[in-house]
Amino acid sequence: MNATIETIEKEILRGGEYLITDVSSEGVFTPEDFSDEQKQFAETTEQFITNEIVPHIEEIDHQNFDLVVEGLRKCGELGLLMMDAPEEYGGLELDKASSMLVAEKIATGGSFSVAYSAHTGIGTLPLIYYGTKVLKEKYLEKIISGEWCAAYCLTEPGSGSDALGARATATLSEDGSHYLLNGTKQYITNGGIAQLFTVFAKIDKEHFTAFLVERDFAGFSVGPEEKKMGIKGSSTTPVILDNCKVPVENLLGEIGKGHKIAFNVLNVGRFKLGAGVMGAAKMALEVGIKYANEREQFKRKIASFGAIKEKIADLTSAIYAAESLVYRLAGLLDEKLATIDKGSEDYYVRYQKGIEDYAAECGISKVYCSEVLARTVDEVVQIHGGYGFISDCPAARYYCDERINRIFEGTNEINRLLIPGMILRKAMKNELPLQAEAMKAFEALMTPSFEEVDDTIAFAAEKVLIKNLKTLFLILAGAGVQKFMDKLADEQEILLAAADIAIQIFALESAVLRAEKSTPVFSERKRELLKAAVTVCAFEAAECVGTAARKAAFYIEEGDTLTMILSGVRRFAKYDATGLLAAKRALAEAASESEKYLFG
Repeated sequence: MNATIETIEKEILRGGEYLITDVSSEGVFTPEDFSDEQKQFAETTEQFITNEIVPHIEEIDHQNFDLVVEGLRKCGELGLLMMDAPEEYGGLELDKASSMLVAEKIATGGSFSVAYSAHTGIGTLPLIYYGTKVLKEKYLEKIISGEWCAAYCLTEPGSGSDALGARATATLSEDGSHYLLNGTKQYITNGGIAQLFTVFAKIDKEHFTAFLVERDFAGFSVGPEEKKMGIKGSSTTPVILDNCKVPVENLLGEIGKGHKIAFNVLNVGRFKLGAGVMGAAKMALEVGIKYANEREQFKRKIASFGAIKEKIADLTSAIYAAESLVYRLAGLLDEKLATIDKGSEDYYVRYQKGIEDYAAECGISKVYCSEVLARTVDEVVQIHGGYGFISDCPAARYYCDERINRIFEGTNEINRLLIPGMILRKAMKNELPLQAEAMKAFEALMTPSFEEVDDTIAFAAEKVLIKNLKTLFLILAGAGVQKFMDKLADEQEILLAAADIAIQIFALESAVLRAEKSTPVFSERKRELLKAAVTVCAFEAAECVGTAARKAAFYIEEGDTLTMILSGVRRFAKYDATGLLAAKRALAEAASESEKYLFG
């Protein structure tokens, strides 16, 4: 059994390895691979949101939190709160692809989706991953049934992304029966409706630790609702701890190891956020297309104008890449987690390490997908014109609700710093042969290339581009490490540029691999649209990487070395996008005809 598991682990692509490996489409999980059971979960979720939440979105946005609580209870009845919970405690313990599919479908529920995601993600996972048997027996059934709502208390007035800078304290009572927690937590999602809170505090002002705190514990109180720009129907409050008495058995995990809980749970949260915002982007695009088909100017539907067609085509292709990225990562995680023996005593320790291996990709999911949604809602408002600026217009709500996604679960800037940082740390631990591959990349930079694209191979030009973009990343990463060594972590501008390159590579490769895998089962018309979407994705990725790579080159080098790298940027970020306009028009016309996202 164990030998089999070790063999499987060696065959699975590890986190960050996509940057140095030619990946085959054969083993990549795509939305076209959903099982009937997964499709049924998606349909159940979609029907629930359509019938139970959408009719009440206006009331929810006016902070009728009773509707949110009721909605969570109905989710519990449908099994939508127990996706990740162990079977022995009444959960379903389903794969990540199923969990992400539900998160995608929930996203069309506006503010309700924020309450749901916080409850099932950062609210529930600390208990599942780190809770003792006693704690799980005491709380988990209440959480996954919807009887209780859960929340997560990490951020403070003086610490956000710097979690370890928290000032909340925990002191053991004289009789050793409980801890006294003191401090204030800020921006707590579900704060006004939750009964169970995962709270982080420093024992003796030093050991960062997590606790499970009930709303009714003495010394615990919740402040007033924050007045937010968007997601108005989700409860967001401060939490005040004033000698809050927490039984010692409610300590979660190990003393001084709270950072492991905080960061590991956030990895899943970032990934799930990517799925959610991708689902929201699909919905917003559909609303934009329908309006473009209705609105007339100059005696023509505005959907017939090239300016609008280009927006629809660009958004369609970007969402395709986001969707491909999310489910590719879900497949990678499911493969990795399937190798862990559920009967082992250290199951959740190994489980967390499995997820942590893909921390960079989880960050990529959060950044890329949230920025696709940002771009989508902005263009949908633009398509609506003046009406899009009126609060009664759905496009206006999408615009306001979207903005938070680039802030919570770690700002996109923080995630951009983490992505290359985690990859480089793997290299320093000899877990990723980045240095050797960077040397090969420098050799390629100094060697003239006459490589021709084989038009008989599907998506050959895009595959060559992906290979070249990986070479470019390795050249710049190698140059950065060589110049700054261990001080590279302080060169944030360089890391941000490197992150943009790594993000675009993963997104484009995911789109190409999915298209290659699914092409044989599609009609000729669908194949043409796939090719068009990939062409647009590839052009956008090449342009984005080219800009980021030039910045990085100027940040790192000067003189002859700079000139050489800049020539490499021109060479390796080159993509022949012949037919780009026709591809965009084909995508836009097909999307306008169907009045929805084309590929899912």
